[in-house]
Amino acid sequence: MDNIYEFQGYAYVAYTILLTLILYGYIVHLYRSEKKGIRDYEKYGKMALNDELTDTPVEEKKVEDTAEKVKEQ
Repeated sequence: MDNIYEFQGYAYVAYTILLTLILYGYIVHLYRSEKKGIRDYEKYGKMALNDELTDTPVEEKKVEDTAEKVKEQ
């Protein structure tokens, strides 16, 4: 029985380290994409405040994307 508990302890630590690395990787991804100008995540933070139907969208839809989706259906 001791071996199972020891394995659970090691698995817990490894899983925690893995999830921490994934979290920090995601944070770096967000920072780099905002720094390069690919996305402005501050606009997404304001979505909760500006959620009326008359408010402007965060990003405009591209006509090409919507036309391709209609063709696929």
